[in-house]
Amino acid sequence: MLRVAVLVSGRGSNLQALIDAVAAKELAVDIVVVGSNKVAAEGLRRAEAAGIATFALDPAGYADRAGYDREFFERLGEYAPDLVVLAGFMRVIDPAALAPWIGRVINIHPSLLPKYAGLKTHARALAAGDARHGASVHYVTAELDGGPVIAQVDLAIEPGDTPDSLATRLLPLEHRLLRQCVAWIADGKVALAGERVHVDGVARDVPPLVV
Repeated sequence: MLRVAVLVSGRGSNLQALIDAVAAKELAVDIVVVGSNKVAAEGLRRAEAAGIATFALDPAGYADRAGYDREFFERLGEYAPDLVVLAGFMRVIDPAALAPWIGRVINIHPSLLPKYAGLKTHARALAAGDARHGASVHYVTAELDGGPVIAQVDLAIEPGDTPDSLATRLLPLEHRLLRQCVAWIADGKVALAGERVHVDGVARDVPPLVV
């Protein structure tokens, strides 16, 4: 069974979606640890309630990002995860710390990448007058939100939408998208080979759309 680690910085709603899917036997993985850069992150409490091991390291105690990330991923490695899921983990990972993990780390991002890497994606989509918005799951590389996309989900932007209303409507679709992508990886359907996502062993240039 695929050993999964989940990294969070906040409330952990995507983490909870994975926990619930495992409990319902809809997702055949073992969530072995939840880690955070925030000691008070609500996601850690969700993990503890589900009986999942947790750890947190505060970046304030480190001289630089490289040193923090090196120790964070050394600690993560003690749990021997096969897959690391960034589910609202609000840090840019140092390339040297990330390098040994390439192909084993995915992230969920609230935009239709390559649009709107970084923060405030809902507000940026609205400001641009986009007709549709969505979320992406991608493999993590040294480029911020720039790794190969596995899959996306989208929804129509409605008249009167605000960043908050858009985020609220998108969230359940994010949950479904993340569960699906983790299931594909667990089943061996999706993998990263070089710089391209392979689906059933075949390189795919256009991300599949989960609807």
